[in-house]
Amino acid sequence: MKIISWNVNSVRARIDNIKNYIKDSSPDILFLQEIKTQNENFPTNEFEKLGYRSYVHGQKSYNGVALIGKYELNNVNTNFIEDDLKQSRIITGELIINNKKIELINIYVPNGNPVDTDKYEYKKKWLGQFIKNIKKKIIKNPNLLIAGDFNIIPEEIDVHDFKKYENDALGRLEMRKKYRELINIGFKDIYRYLNKKKQEYTFWDYFSGSWQKNNGMRIDYFLLSNNLVNNVKSIIINKKPRSKNKPSDHTPVELILN
Repeated sequence: MKIISWNVNSVRARIDNIKNYIKDSSPDILFLQEIKTQNENFPTNEFEKLGYRSYVHGQKSYNGVALIGKYELNNVNTNFIEDDLKQSRIITGELIINNKKIELINIYVPNGNPVDTDKYEYKKKWLGQFIKNIKKKIIKNPNLLIAGDFNIIPEEIDVHDFKKYENDALGRLEMRKKYRELINIGFKDIYRYLNKKKQEYTFWDYFSGSWQKNNGMRIDYFLLSNNLVNNVKSIIINKKPRSKNKPSDHTPVELILN
């Protein structure tokens, strides 16, 4: 089972890149973030032609998440938390993998910058609600798979210049503690779990030659509940899509489960 997480930074603007990626990689399920379109304008037909079903939680011009799969998902839900701003940031669904009912949770965490604004307070509240509901959810189902753009730099190794971001909404100690609180519920950050000292990134800004200089950060990841860790075969960050023409500023993370 090949599961991909990718912030595509506008699904319609990147549709050719996404379709080419699907043809090359043949994922079973894609978690897409920042689709930046309403449900009715989502390119469902383009994915259907490739053999994929679409489950979408969209929003005009901003945010938005979708689950794209070769399989039908059960109990798809877009109301995992009560979002005060009604932003489209979470979609969940259930899938049976190797006789385990796994809940797939696709998230796009608020950025939170600038830190001295309501945007940062919104991020804190959003994460607080998310963590609270995950604590409840894992009691009911110990098989949780959370993936997406977390907009948190977990550790110094996860960014090219930590000093530059330690007071940013992505690197602040307060945010990294939120990430650790989530992990401590009973999850593994699978990439870091399997690659203790490897320094790779999932995001490179469009500005200042960040991609060419490899000035990136790892803010997209898979968190698997401890009950699923033994099902992991591999995880990689596939940098090829970031090098394409008109790319997203993020690149896919690819997880394979036994």
